[in-house]
Amino acid sequence: MARALKVFVVPAGFHDAYVAAPSRKAALAAWGSEHDLFARGIAHEVTDPALMVEPLAHPGEVIKRSRGTTAEQIAALPDAPVRATAGEPPPEPANAKRGGNKASAERKAEPKPPPPPKPSRDALAAAEQALADLEDTYRETDAALIARQRALDRERRDLDAAHERDSQERSEALSEERDRYDRAMARWRKG
Repeated sequence: MARALKVFVVPAGFHDAYVAAPSRKAALAAWGSEHDLFARGIAHEVTDPALMVEPLAHPGEVIKRSRGTTAEQIAALPDAPVRATAGEPPPEPANAKRGGNKASAERKAEPKPPPPPKPSRDALAAAEQALADLEDTYRETDAALIARQRALDRERRDLDAAHERDSQERSEALSEERDRYDRAMARWRKG
């Protein structure tokens, strides 16, 4: 019997790579990784049902999803280095100047600018919730329609049975009445 599939995810550039596989080892093979990304804390198992739908529909296939819009990804990039304008000589490398090591040390001592803020997951979470709500509503409506269909089927069977019974009774009554009428007509003709 095949093992149940689980969904795993690992970051891949600006995307998350999802895969439905029976084990972590199979997920690593699908990603083409020779290292245990789970032990390093990079990869993990997915428990969000909304994120599991597409990978489970395509077991063993790596499904990539963008982590934000293009604009959000560009906004998260560090500022581009300043380029020399026309007429200015390019800056000399630090080690070409006298005291190059000192300049290097000064550069290292400068505090790094803070990293850009992590993109908000609110819109993604709202979209995931909207899809989950839609699926829940569909399942509830479908279940209600199935229950109504079953009730209509029962009602149809009851109607057919009542019609059969009533039709039989009335056919018998009609036959008796026709016999009585025919006898009365025969007596009248003899008359």
